[in-house]
Amino acid sequence: MSIELEEERLQLIAMRATLKELGSALRISTLTEKARELEEQTLDPEFWNSQETSSKVLQQLKQAQSTIHDYEALCSRLEDAITLAEMGLEEKDESVLEEVRSEHEEIARIEETQRIAVLLSGEYDHSNAFLSFHPGAGGTEAQDWAQMLYRMITRWCDSHKYAYKLTDWQDGDGAGIKSASIYVEGFNAYGMLKSENGVHRLVRVSPFDAAGRRHTSFASIEVMPEFEELDEVVVRDEDIIFEPFHSSGAGGQNINKVSSAVRITHKPTGIVVTCQTERSQTQNKETALRMLKSKLMDIKIRERLDTIDQIQGNKSNIEWGSQIRSYVFMPYTLVKDNRTQYETANIDSVMDGNLDGFINAYLKSLNEKKTD
Repeated sequence: MSIELEEERLQLIAMRATLKELGSALRISTLTEKARELEEQTLDPEFWNSQETSSKVLQQLKQAQSTIHDYEALCSRLEDAITLAEMGLEEKDESVLEEVRSEHEEIARIEETQRIAVLLSGEYDHSNAFLSFHPGAGGTEAQDWAQMLYRMITRWCDSHKYAYKLTDWQDGDGAGIKSASIYVEGFNAYGMLKSENGVHRLVRVSPFDAAGRRHTSFASIEVMPEFEELDEVVVRDEDIIFEPFHSSGAGGQNINKVSSAVRITHKPTGIVVTCQTERSQTQNKETALRMLKSKLMDIKIRERLDTIDQIQGNKSNIEWGSQIRSYVFMPYTLVKDNRTQYETANIDSVMDGNLDGFINAYLKSLNEKKTD
């Protein structure tokens, strides 16, 4: 047993070099200097004169301090684990082995998570995100699958301390959802979740089939960044159909059963957005318009158009396309990403929100494409 504890100690010591390299990749020294400069700006008496400027500076400061704190906490945790292993060896206390092993695994997991942030260099990766969930054809089975994906994503948000807000929820026919949308807020929200954009395929024995037959279902997740600058996106009154309606979905306590819900249809593109979780119709309309503008901006960027006005025709199928990932519950268990070939047999863990392996593999693949 003491040999195993010594091996753990040596492996932990070797991780010092790994964390040092991580610190360089995260540019901790540069971030520390930047945080110091930003703090000095906040001390300027003129700093608070511009709410827009002060808000951006405070956000940058918070992000820099968070990265520095998380990295320093990881380094401290590694040193504590090494000390624990050394104390166990010195006192011949073999009972600490399992705790040391557990700490080793957790430190390695956190290190990988922090390293993912290094790969987030896209223009909008640091932004908040809008996510929408839509079932494919297949009625109740597909609608249930869409709700399972909703649960998977929100579980991931909970475990990574990302705040999310339900903006729309339409109950399915008997089970599941016809659609749902959430707003995810936090640094790197879009960059971390963009790997989930696309069609997800489910293979299982349907709980809704009395004959116990195997079914294949599809549902899509649409992921968009929240664009800070939407001034160039002009939505003309004559181009939209504005419809207030009574909220009908469950959606927990976040859905108000009043007529404040709104639906906006953009006639030139056929895009439809709804919002029903704000306290007033005016707030719901503002949120829905922001979502519509973000959708239009997203299409403009992805289709490399010069102006928003070039977007024509029904674009409602943009989030669809070839499936990105398959989830097989029967006759075996496997979740496999078709883009990166990353896979795991622990399907229950994935459905509980353990998506880090898939996210990491996807971001690495994007980074490799950039360097080719």
